[in-house]
Amino acid sequence: MRSGNPALSNSTFQGLSKAGRQSTSPAMGGPTIRPFGADGVMTLSGTVNKTLIMLLLLVAAAFFTWNQALIQENNALVPILMIGGFIGGFVVALVTIFKKEWSPVTAPIYAVLEGLALGGLSSMLDAAYPGIVIQAVGLTFGVLLSLLLVFRSGLIKVTDNFRMGLVAATGGIFVVYLANMVMGFFGTRIPFIHEGGMFGIGFSLFVVAIAALNLVLDFDFIEQGAAAGAPKYMEWYGSFGLMVTLVWLYIEILNLLTKLQRRD
Repeated sequence: MRSGNPALSNSTFQGLSKAGRQSTSPAMGGPTIRPFGADGVMTLSGTVNKTLIMLLLLVAAAFFTWNQALIQENNALVPILMIGGFIGGFVVALVTIFKKEWSPVTAPIYAVLEGLALGGLSSMLDAAYPGIVIQAVGLTFGVLLSLLLVFRSGLIKVTDNFRMGLVAATGGIFVVYLANMVMGFFGTRIPFIHEGGMFGIGFSLFVVAIAALNLVLDFDFIEQGAAAGAPKYMEWYGSFGLMVTLVWLYIEILNLLTKLQRRD
């Protein structure tokens, strides 16, 4: 199994099957040290419930930052919350990826931090382009629900070739963004992809499509984890992986809508 989502790689569920069922250590003859949330096994319904919790946390945190932007004297706080949220979210995401058993704690923290960041970003873009945020939110959830229905209906088959192609495309986008960030340190950037011309809009459409298709891989990984009897805490980890993709998709849709607004 592979996924373009770094949180759900090919080794995500390896060695985790039935891990939450062992209660004693054969070597020591006593109880093992069990990770938080190890009791029971991962289920689809449990993962859905935890995804909803994380979405509520993200929306609540985003609303807080958005509200600060509406308060004149707190405008200076918004960039701090936004930058701190993005940096903190990145750090917590790395911790979660390397310490999956901590995900019952770190996954909700990630949702709150990303909410603070997205609330700041959204408030600034909506001030420049009124109505753009509600469009981006609607499109993001529309894509999520549509692809979930398509996945459950079996219209999209997650084959090895599908995975390989999507992983390659996601990796290519990452390399482009990384190169652009490095070039930014020298006062330049990759031309055309940030502009509102046909090339820039086409690039954003491609990235949005790749981000959206990564949701299909996330659904597949969660389904396979539940089928394999992964530990209960992997429900939080599966929700975290799905949230990573949703945040990426929302940002890319915002970027696309911004480019379209600049063409008007």
